[in-house]
Amino acid sequence: MEPYLANRFGNPSSVHGPGREARAALEDARARVAEALGARREEIVFTGGGTESDNLAMLGRWRAVRSGSVILSAIEHSAVRESAAQAAREGAEVATVAVDEAGRLDVAALEELLDGPVVVVSVMWANNEVGAVQPVDEVARLCDARGATFHTDAVQAVGHIPVSVERTPCHLLALSAHKFGGPRGVGALFVRSGTDLQPLLHGGGQESGLRAGTSNVAGAVGLATALDAALTELEAERSRLGALRDRLQARLLAAVPDLDVNAASTERLPHILSVGLNGIEPDLLLPSLDLEGLAVSSGSACQSGSHSPSHVMVAMGRRHDAVIRFSMGWTTTETEMERAVELFVRTLDRVRAATAGGLA
Repeated sequence: MEPYLANRFGNPSSVHGPGREARAALEDARARVAEALGARREEIVFTGGGTESDNLAMLGRWRAVRSGSVILSAIEHSAVRESAAQAAREGAEVATVAVDEAGRLDVAALEELLDGPVVVVSVMWANNEVGAVQPVDEVARLCDARGATFHTDAVQAVGHIPVSVERTPCHLLALSAHKFGGPRGVGALFVRSGTDLQPLLHGGGQESGLRAGTSNVAGAVGLATALDAALTELEAERSRLGALRDRLQARLLAAVPDLDVNAASTERLPHILSVGLNGIEPDLLLPSLDLEGLAVSSGSACQSGSHSPSHVMVAMGRRHDAVIRFSMGWTTTETEMERAVELFVRTLDRVRAATAGGLA
């Protein structure tokens, strides 16, 4: 990225030499992202991240049609949920599809909702809080057969498990660079050819008219480079992190018998472990873990600090006093995992003693 932040700082919309150089880098990044997803170069739109990609997919599709219903799963990221809420304020009928206790979509319930006119269906590829992988292939085929546009928030999945728009015939797919080691503040939206969207931003013709504004060349280059690296190591990292997660889960269950593992009975992302606890004060546990040097979150990192129950846990019918999400990445080692278990168990014992003693 460094050259495009310094001496190669041309605007890719300009026709002079530095601008053409920047344009070449931007289009090379677009082609690399397209190849990674099994898409065509012109089907990739660079955005400011996963949230913008989800908004462009949901609201962009609704505003292009403005009739019919918007359908989403009960465990979608807030970017999708709030986009659907905005569409509802603009006249859309919004329906939510339930999930089972493992966090997996009820496909039969979705099929019933597809009987009427549908603008867009949104089902995330994998859940960001518990890691549950969704039946996106089945959903994509179902939507295609019913003539419904299918959007999938693949932010948590891309770079961690195989994702292909060639194999999975979705119409819209969102991703974010920072989830696979790229820079924060840049993402992309796959828009299958023939899928009509209304832009959210106006003022320029960048990104095929779907995203006005001077292009983030360095960000796009960083996204493409990180994605290349992530896919090169995907199978090895998927195996390594899955083994680390399973060992972490086993060690925690052995040390804390009343621990409840969320989404344990379904396919999960290899790098996420979500656990639930009762008889504990979450407002005391999380800060205590942080002081010990253990960086975990309560459900989604986007909403950590919220005192409201996670909508994902509510949808799954899970009730815990505290939910802790462990996330691992390419820098996570077995030694760190063992240390995390030690810190977690020690801190949990101390917090439980304080809670029992009325000090919480």
